[in-house]
Amino acid sequence: MSIKIKKDIHIEAMRLAGRITGQALNLLEKEIRPGITTAELDKIAEEFIRSQGAVPSFKGLYGYKASICASVNNEIIHGIPGKRVLKEGDIISIDTGAYINGFHGDAARTFAVGEISETAKKLIDVTRESFFRGIEFAKSGNHLCEISAAIQDYVEANGFSVVRDYVGHGIGREMHEEPNVPNYRFGKSGPKLIKGMTLAIEPMVNVGSYRVKQLGDGWTVVTKDGSLAAHYENTVLITDGEPELLTLVEA
Repeated sequence: MSIKIKKDIHIEAMRLAGRITGQALNLLEKEIRPGITTAELDKIAEEFIRSQGAVPSFKGLYGYKASICASVNNEIIHGIPGKRVLKEGDIISIDTGAYINGFHGDAARTFAVGEISETAKKLIDVTRESFFRGIEFAKSGNHLCEISAAIQDYVEANGFSVVRDYVGHGIGREMHEEPNVPNYRFGKSGPKLIKGMTLAIEPMVNVGSYRVKQLGDGWTVVTKDGSLAAHYENTVLITDGEPELLTLVEA
């Protein structure tokens, strides 16, 4: 395993990429409403990212053709933007990234479309909070498994399940670098965390079973049982002290 440790000059570039990514998500949150299409949200994100001098990280990555992943209700990740019209009561997970000065930012949020069910509200809150429970252990000297275990414990204590088939990852010059960052216990301690590591930590949580399936479009991943799913992600820098969340930007 070759984990790339970032130097100060790299970290500055990642701060910029992360800030643009976080700002794009803040902008999208204001635009999400019943009646808007996922394609319209994709256009808003791309135009904003490019206006900041960056390019959308996802567009062209592995052949993907959009700037965001827009996953609605039982869609967990990799939903392709298109003509789908959001309606009252939906939830939508948006994952996006920005690339500038040779480095990437990557983040995701799940948003309510109008008024949503109490179950959906709890799912969004638990998914977000599981991330913060995990990063309590994102400190130099700890091991990766401590982040993963904390996420799983919090999610399952709240009656939900953690997706096993997809995980977080290292990030930097490449969108996906070593190490993998599971959101569940994986039987080993994993690498020791050290200053200069940058990780995309991203709990993916289902109301029902953790089992998933990929649709025929070759991208969209849904819950196998049709239950709701949520996603929360930030690009995280390991420091000498508390972790720095490069993509969490105040609205």
